[in-house]
Amino acid sequence: MKKTIRSKVYDTETAELAASRYSGTYGDPAGYSEELFRTAEGFFFLYTAGGEESPYAVEKIKAMSADAAEKWIANLPE
Repeated sequence: MKKTIRSKVYDTETAELAASRYSGTYGDPAGYSEELFRTAEGFFFLYTAGGEESPYAVEKIKAMSADAAEKWIANLPE
């Protein structure tokens, strides 16, 4: 997915996957994925997608600060 936010391009195809979290299994209507990416320029963004009953029924990209990305990673289950 590709999205431009405040004239910065965020693209899951070209950015580096930094961390991820998945809930459920593929095809689960309540399942979802959260994937944190870092662009070549050092910007972070969160890509979310999921089933129709999940919190992410619509695919989205959200820009994140480096501090917010660090906090997101710190809250990942081990």
